[in-house]
Amino acid sequence: MQKKKTTAPLQREPTTDQVRQTLLTRILDGTYKPGTRLKELVLARELNVSQAPVREALRSLKAANIVESIPYRGARVRVVSDSELQQAYTVRALLEELAGQLAATKFQGDTRELRKHSEAIGKAVRRQDMRQYAEHDYPLHREIVARSGNEVLLRLWEQLHFEVRTSMYLFRPSAKLAQAVSYHRKIINALNRGDGGEAGRLLRRHSESFAEEFKTTKN
Repeated sequence: MQKKKTTAPLQREPTTDQVRQTLLTRILDGTYKPGTRLKELVLARELNVSQAPVREALRSLKAANIVESIPYRGARVRVVSDSELQQAYTVRALLEELAGQLAATKFQGDTRELRKHSEAIGKAVRRQDMRQYAEHDYPLHREIVARSGNEVLLRLWEQLHFEVRTSMYLFRPSAKLAQAVSYHRKIINALNRGDGGEAGRLLRRHSESFAEEFKTTKN
């Protein structure tokens, strides 16, 4: 019989940054989903620290618009509206179009890592495993943006990560996600050929398709 997996507390008094990173990781991997309350005392006990670094970490996450305060109830993981998600994907579409155009020559003939992530995403969709989908979707897209060589572009793209990652847990395996798998393959093939125009066009259309999904949901 397998022992129940438990989260080990931090063994020493961490800095606020360490606590912040722990909380952020749990938010982004879906451990703390949108709307989850984040109680200082409970988190402090779980991490085996005082409440002070937890309080400061939560303030930092509030400033980053990842955590929000609810009157008389404390902090919770921010709930992102369909409208915000639509807007995030619309902006991401433009950023990734430029990234694809700039990165294509860097990828030409060498897209092995991208293909590994693409294959893992395909398996995740077939298993209806959205966590694994998200785990591989992020590095696939980030690598394309990073290879653009434009640090400002990468920074702006990463600022949308919370909204986009949140959206992953709202989807259910469907024709939309199967379509995403197809887009990834076409994008990678274009990058492998060094065709920046086609790669950029496909990346933009890929993100726009998710923006349309949230527009439909909202209406």
